[in-house]
Amino acid sequence: MIGLIGGEAATLLLGTLGVLAVATVIVLLVSWRLRGEKHAALTLNLRQRTGAWWIMIGILAVGLALGETALIVLFAALSFVGLREMVRLVPEARGDREVLVWLVLIGTLHWFFVWRHWYGMFAIFVPVYAFLFLPAVAALRARVDGFLHRTAAVQWMLMVSVYALSHVPAILQLTVAIEGGREAAEGSAPGTGGTASAALLLWLVIVVQGSDVLQYVWGKTLGRHPIAPTVSPNKTWEGFLGGIASATALGVALWWATPFAPWQAGVLAFVSCVMGFLGGLVMSALKRDSGIKDFGTLIPGHGGIMDRFDSLVFAAPIFFHLTRFFFT
Repeated sequence: MIGLIGGEAATLLLGTLGVLAVATVIVLLVSWRLRGEKHAALTLNLRQRTGAWWIMIGILAVGLALGETALIVLFAALSFVGLREMVRLVPEARGDREVLVWLVLIGTLHWFFVWRHWYGMFAIFVPVYAFLFLPAVAALRARVDGFLHRTAAVQWMLMVSVYALSHVPAILQLTVAIEGGREAAEGSAPGTGGTASAALLLWLVIVVQGSDVLQYVWGKTLGRHPIAPTVSPNKTWEGFLGGIASATALGVALWWATPFAPWQAGVLAFVSCVMGFLGGLVMSALKRDSGIKDFGTLIPGHGGIMDRFDSLVFAAPIFFHLTRFFFT
């Protein structure tokens, strides 16, 4: 066992790498078959997406191998990159250095609570204390122009890029609760996440990200009827239904890596995939309103951090709290 990679987690990770290797071979064959200017954009996009997946899975594997603390630090760093991407969309916030400093301080303190396994503060610090504190600070500065827009934008950016995303590594703390009760989960020491909880985290990432890929495939092959054409013309009912059904079946097939019965894994996979779809739709609406295609350019073929995590930031909090509520 290396860090948190062992047992079911190792099996899931090796299986994912195997699927990715097969996909890479297929993409290379397709690129060779479709040579020429006509298909250059398509084959380049496929190669970029495959390469990006290798990088993302590799980074996640390294984080799990180094342990819970390293994984939390990794996601904290990514959350601040995502926060920076979202700040770029709000010129008023971008120019307010004091607000930006408070965002970084609040985000850092929130991640400290996650690392300390302090569920009570982790769950309410941003949505309660920061929610009330940030607009009060803004009001004290006596700037009333665009006040509602500025404060709402700041709250949204913090909730999505920091609070919601932090539920992904926080999953490492759930298995303790499942096995030992609520007190064990809330009182456990930092860095005590086990391989079973790592498998649970990988299960969620595989199912939700797999849903994104499957919706893309179903949509490209059978998509005819857009769900919200003014928001995201490429999202179709055929892609949605086919992707959700396929990813839910994938979640059921991987039930052995979770503490759930097969039907429970199916319910949680379905809910997570639907929330992931809604996350992608909401973030697409935000980008379209801002007149941009992607939040950033950090990941070739995928855009920025928030482009890649748009589904997880909606799925992870719901999955985390459903699991914690029903399985403690």
